[in-house]
Amino acid sequence: MKSLEDLKKLREKSIQSMNMRYVENGVRVQVGMGTCGIAAGARAVLNKFLEEINAREITNITVTQVGCMGECAFEPIVEVVDANGDSSIYCLVDERKVPEIIEEHIVNGVRLDRYLLSGVKR
Repeated sequence: MKSLEDLKKLREKSIQSMNMRYVENGVRVQVGMGTCGIAAGARAVLNKFLEEINAREITNITVTQVGCMGECAFEPIVEVVDANGDSSIYCLVDERKVPEIIEEHIVNGVRLDRYLLSGVKR
């Protein structure tokens, strides 16, 4: 980089390459990236969501990271908020569950109750 303009171009290119689209009336996926979440593998989960969404060319979705989700024992935690504002909190999410969550919940609108935090027995 030789100038501020080069830096601005690099920044814009990086933003465009990320598949975090902020859309109205779309689905929002929030991955808990507090210390516990990161230690439990949330970064890989976030990256898998981005990879799968990009590969499927899904455009009505926002993928973002959030801080602590408050349930350390159940990390990584992912919240899916649909266009109606209904929230589903998935727990113990790993990379293998991500394609299923995308296909069943986000694409087909069928919540995966077996992965929900509310269904976990302590």
